[in-house]
Amino acid sequence: MKVLYKPFGIVFGLLAGQVSKKIFQQLWGYIDDYEPPTPTTRDARWPKLVGAAIVEGITFKLSRLVVDRAMAQGFARLTGTWPGEQEPELE
Repeated sequence: MKVLYKPFGIVFGLLAGQVSKKIFQQLWGYIDDYEPPTPTTRDARWPKLVGAAIVEGITFKLSRLVVDRAMAQGFARLTGTWPGEQEPELE
């Protein structure tokens, strides 16, 4: 049953990436009037580069978390099988 989850997880993961990109652009618009800097932007200062990376990372990770969790819960409701681990592994 868990094999059925993989294709849906991939598709919805890609969609989450696109949504997080849009959310990041919106959030960055509140922070700065200019486009977010990239590491190769010559005149970008370190604080702005690091800030953009932090906002983008949090946005991406949070949107993936929400989508992955909702997908897992929906899959479990439909099939009665949880698609991942039941509990975290010990280190």
